[in-house]
Amino acid sequence: MVSAERIRDNLQRINARVAGAAEKSGRSPDQVRVVAVCKYVDSEITEKVINSGALDIGENRPQQLWQKAESIGSPEVKWHLIGQLQSNKVKRTLPLITLLHSLDRLKLAKAIEQHAMQLDLTVDALVQVNVSGDTSKSGFHPAEVESAIEQILEYQHIKVKGLMAMAGLGSDAVTTRREFESMRLLQNRLQDRFGGQLSFSELSMGMSRDYEMAIEEGATMVRVGSEIFRE
Repeated sequence: MVSAERIRDNLQRINARVAGAAEKSGRSPDQVRVVAVCKYVDSEITEKVINSGALDIGENRPQQLWQKAESIGSPEVKWHLIGQLQSNKVKRTLPLITLLHSLDRLKLAKAIEQHAMQLDLTVDALVQVNVSGDTSKSGFHPAEVESAIEQILEYQHIKVKGLMAMAGLGSDAVTTRREFESMRLLQNRLQDRFGGQLSFSELSMGMSRDYEMAIEEGATMVRVGSEIFRE
């Protein structure tokens, strides 16, 4: 089991690399948030991450998020659902999360609106974009995003905060950078189009293998998991 000291050291190293990438892109380090992805570890280790100062916690599966949010019970923790949300798990998930990173289809937006209305909640969400075109990934095609947001804007209980994307599984460094750059350009176009209605301030992209590159290309949020638990 990875020690609390090792987790703390790894997080310090990650934060230093984030700061360096932010400065390289001409931004302040506090303009980039690290979401600590704890999908492969149990509640005990997740608590070690939280106690090391990481309060933005990402989970891939709703059931895991439910269990940890309820067992850990810290009001300071901001829970992020980064994986796919099935419609039948929406009602239990919404009250627990600070941000949904994976609004990937209009059917899900409709389900969120219905349950958020019943729960009297406003849900902050990122629209997921399948920037690489991988058939194994969900999300809107880049050409569909503007139309999707127009439809989501009709809902009163969903607040679109920006976009989320992942580089392609087989993408090399050059292709990954191009995919991240295209996301930044897409966000800029959507900001111009919807800026009067949405803040569109967040761009969630980059994981353990490529988060520095993502920050250099404009990410405001990176989802880092395996780097935190490296022995």
